[in-house]
Amino acid sequence: MTRVTSLDKLRAPLGGQEIELQQIDFDAGGMSLLRTRIREKSRFTVFDIDPQTAEQWGHALLRWAQAQERG
Repeated sequence: MTRVTSLDKLRAPLGGQEIELQQIDFDAGGMSLLRTRIREKSRFTVFDIDPQTAEQWGHALLRWAQAQERG
């Protein structure tokens, strides 16, 4: 059985989207994946990424957030 572990949940303040991050571990072993689930009303977008892609994406998000002016 595949194990799904919830890591974090947040809500985007402007659009109200619900974002959940989950760790996916497969019974057969191998690398864990990061699942991102975005819910917008009744529509879901779900994608799984590997650790290297998650790291690159995380750094890109941090660079963008840090470059924004703080009000």
